[in-house]
Amino acid sequence: MQDQINKPIFVVGSPRSGTSILTWCLGQHPNMFPVPESNWMGDFAVSLAISYQIGAARGERSILSAMEIRENELFATVGQSVNELILRHRKDLERKRQATIKGSEPKGRWVDGTPEYSHHICGLRRLFPDALFVHICRDVRAVVRSMLNFHRVTGIQLVPNEEKAYKYWLRTVKACIKAEEAYGPEVVYRLRYADLISNPEPAMHSLLDFLQEPYTGKCLEPLGQRINSSNVPNDFVADDPATDPALVEQAIRLSAELEITAQSTEPSPAAADALETEFQQRTQYVAALDKTCKEAQRLIRTFEKQNRGYD
Repeated sequence: MQDQINKPIFVVGSPRSGTSILTWCLGQHPNMFPVPESNWMGDFAVSLAISYQIGAARGERSILSAMEIRENELFATVGQSVNELILRHRKDLERKRQATIKGSEPKGRWVDGTPEYSHHICGLRRLFPDALFVHICRDVRAVVRSMLNFHRVTGIQLVPNEEKAYKYWLRTVKACIKAEEAYGPEVVYRLRYADLISNPEPAMHSLLDFLQEPYTGKCLEPLGQRINSSNVPNDFVADDPATDPALVEQAIRLSAELEITAQSTEPSPAAADALETEFQQRTQYVAALDKTCKEAQRLIRTFEKQNRGYD
């Protein structure tokens, strides 16, 4: 199982689509363990891209350029270190969970179910070139109902209203579909929530084949629990008259397409280039924002120094 090193698994998709339960299911496998939603790696990839630009800005007078350290090499090296760090501290995580580590063979892979990583798949692939992604998709109406009742679990509102819930679902699912098209079924696997619930054994067989891991029934055990459920009342109806009907229709149509249409069979270089362009644009935006913020802080400090004598 050690040949699986540095092949993390990211479960992506809209919040309330089953990302948590699927992450926990995969975490029961002898070679995989679930980590808490991390949230930081997507932004970290952007920050690393900015750091590389700074480190290579002066050509041969910059250490990265002078030593011919390429951007993809820097990303992969940092990603390898992150992977090793997570694997090394697995026992600390399981100790806090009061879990018992059975057997002597270490688990070689970790599973992260952060929904927001749907928007960071390009950056995560830079950090972890061999990472695999599972896009779990669920009927949008069920997702919206769950989003609107999320406060029953945490006391925190996930979305302020029904329209925001539909927009959230559309934005996240469209990002996952772009990644499916860009990288193909060998990198991004679409799993229907309905299949996982109604036909769990064949669904898990197929998923583990994609992950190149042997099948085990232990991965189905968490399905008997209601992990992170929103406890939606049976009589709850999402029908806010303020919600844009065209938006609802668009979401329902896309949701239906995902249920009956297979994902792309081949990766699309054009789609991959588009995601790369989006990543570069995000990097430039964050870099400019950071520069503006630092300049504002400098001006504030200057202003404060100039006015100290007037206190």
